[in-house]
Amino acid sequence: MAARDLQERIKKLIIDRRLLSGAPLPTEPELMEYLGASRNSVREALKALQAMGIVEIRHGFGTYVGPMSLAPMIEGLAFRTVAGHYRGEDSLLQLLELREAVETGLVSRLAGRLPDADLVELDALVNRMEREAAEGRGLAETDRAFHATLYRGLDNVLLSEVMEAFWDAFHRVQRDLVDVPQDPRVTCRQHREILDAVRSGDSIRAEEAIRDHFGNIRARLSPTGAPEPPESHPRHNERV
Repeated sequence: MAARDLQERIKKLIIDRRLLSGAPLPTEPELMEYLGASRNSVREALKALQAMGIVEIRHGFGTYVGPMSLAPMIEGLAFRTVAGHYRGEDSLLQLLELREAVETGLVSRLAGRLPDADLVELDALVNRMEREAAEGRGLAETDRAFHATLYRGLDNVLLSEVMEAFWDAFHRVQRDLVDVPQDPRVTCRQHREILDAVRSGDSIRAEEAIRDHFGNIRARLSPTGAPEPPESHPRHNERV
């Protein structure tokens, strides 16, 4: 049986048995009998599924249903963006535009609909961002928390995970490829404007605030010119 077929049958087993993340899979001998496959074939199929986050192999304990996270998607996005950069493509800008398209399409749905608790949390995050800016500290993690909290209001776990994946991939690659200067005061002001627009219930204003925010990031992405060889970027080799 082809390796791909074995992977699909194991995935089907997980679905058919309604196994949750962390649930144990049948033992290796049981899978061999169930799949009618050799030990090596079963192990190779499980290793491939582990790379996708579908199963988790705990040596000495067994195999379990994996976290089913979007980590492989993040790795794929990050690697594709780096590879595109070295081919001379505006791949970081393309990834930014992907985030912008998704967030612009979503923010209008949130205008006037966020619960008070989320608005209070968002306000606290902008306040923290302003303190960090005044102290000369980085804003990245607070920025991330702001966007995660904002779209949490859509009550869509998959959507939240995709947004996090886009954020992770963009910022991981941006740190390695481009030195993007920023005025933290502008960043704070734009997040305050996004919050005020969403709180007011003005969907058009909310969309404009998101576009302004991404327009600022786009303007800060300096032209990279001809791509440099990977050897000149040791941090890329370490991180991506």
